[in-house]
Amino acid sequence: MNDGVLATHGHDDPSPVNAVGAHFEVLIIGAGLSGIGAACHLVRKRPKTTFAILEARDAIGGTWDLFRYPGIRSDSDMSTFGYAFRPWDDSKAIADGPSILRYLAETAKAYGVDRHIRFGLKVLWASWRTADARWALDVDGPDGQKLRLSCNFLFLCTGYYEYDEGYMPGWPGIERFGGRVVHPQKWPEDLKHDGKRVVVIGSGATAVTIVPAMAPRAAHIVMLQRSPTYVVARPAEEAIAERLKQWLPARAAHAAVRWKNILLQMYLYRISRRKPAAVRAQIIKLAQAEIGPEFNAAEYFEPRYNPWDQRMCIVPDGDLFAAMRAGKASIVNGEIETFTETGLRLTSGQEIAADIIVTATGLNVRLMGGVAIEVDGAPVDIATTTAYKGVMFSDIPNLASIFGYTNASWTLKSDLIAEYVCRLLSHMDRRGYAICTPRRGDTAIADGPTLPLTSGYIERAKHLLPKQGTGKPWRMNQNYALDVMALRFAAIEDGALEFRRRGPIRDAA
Repeated sequence: MNDGVLATHGHDDPSPVNAVGAHFEVLIIGAGLSGIGAACHLVRKRPKTTFAILEARDAIGGTWDLFRYPGIRSDSDMSTFGYAFRPWDDSKAIADGPSILRYLAETAKAYGVDRHIRFGLKVLWASWRTADARWALDVDGPDGQKLRLSCNFLFLCTGYYEYDEGYMPGWPGIERFGGRVVHPQKWPEDLKHDGKRVVVIGSGATAVTIVPAMAPRAAHIVMLQRSPTYVVARPAEEAIAERLKQWLPARAAHAAVRWKNILLQMYLYRISRRKPAAVRAQIIKLAQAEIGPEFNAAEYFEPRYNPWDQRMCIVPDGDLFAAMRAGKASIVNGEIETFTETGLRLTSGQEIAADIIVTATGLNVRLMGGVAIEVDGAPVDIATTTAYKGVMFSDIPNLASIFGYTNASWTLKSDLIAEYVCRLLSHMDRRGYAICTPRRGDTAIADGPTLPLTSGYIERAKHLLPKQGTGKPWRMNQNYALDVMALRFAAIEDGALEFRRRGPIRDAA
């Protein structure tokens, strides 16, 4: 897809993005887990492709650089959360944030993609022109600099939430509270909690991470939850991996552990959907064994919804349960009526004293990094499109986006999507195609949102999400094996993709 228009260079001399009209074959938006992985796949599969990674912030890592709250860690096992092409080589099954950030930086350096990252560049607008078979991007640079870039293919790896601020419900009386209120997404470096009374509002992955991390030094920490979440303990280290390494080469041992965890997750998800009552009972039984006889696990860890209606929370080595057994942490179920000068008052009348209140209340969903999309002069509302294989969107040419699994490691899906994009680009090169557009036709009537979860952040964003159709390739799989077949092995030309060759090219600037 290299048309030779404007300056293009090899990997040892990437195009300067501050040049007027700088053009690339592929532009990747975002230098987090997905963007770094996508770039590595390009280097591995298409070494002559010219590309750049545009990152709005000033550092690599995305989520893993932004979030600095205590105890931040992966919420999936690292054998599947790490890249398939660069196995996670550590005994930790659940890794802390700094370790993951190091892994990302080392991966970017190992594949040379760090040289292609351009920091401080925020993409505001992307406009596709069919006549040119390319995207034109308006970009805000450092010191108010305005740039115009172009590319043949746009790859959005921006995650799914608003980086600037997290979700705040807006409780009454918050301005009266005399202590500190912090949101995990903007954790202050100077926050000291030694000997302090801490309340963490929330019951999701962030809350169950922060509570055991802060508990040892806090006077006491309360996790205040409106309703319970399923919490499951798992070993912090992958013991079987060390045993396998004694008998198998390192890469084979890693592959065995990875597939063990993939298949186990798929089995647990499937049985959860088929026999929710039995799985619910087993989860509560395991939680009761972890928490001890002084507590009633069902009171704190039995939600109103079925397993996997929302994402489950994993606690390495049962650290949350241990903090409760030690008397350093407790859980309270209730709704907030108001903040007070000294803490919180619940609708039940109960008052909870606090010196620090942590609002682990979730994220604001923001798709495509907030980039405004336009196709041939017409603005595009992503919510009106239908997702094609969970990768592209109906009637939007030469654009792919990464959105990982909700019931497994994000990276499992992001790796497959990046592989598929490389396959697609190579197919287009071989056939002389310049444009690829998913077309719904009459067989893909949209019937619902793409994500099956009932989590608060998903419910709040339903009006923003693309739709999915009634059958493949317009259904979103939450199943790695099905996606392997659809993205790695299925024919590229499946009747749903419309391909066109290049027409006359105009000046992209």
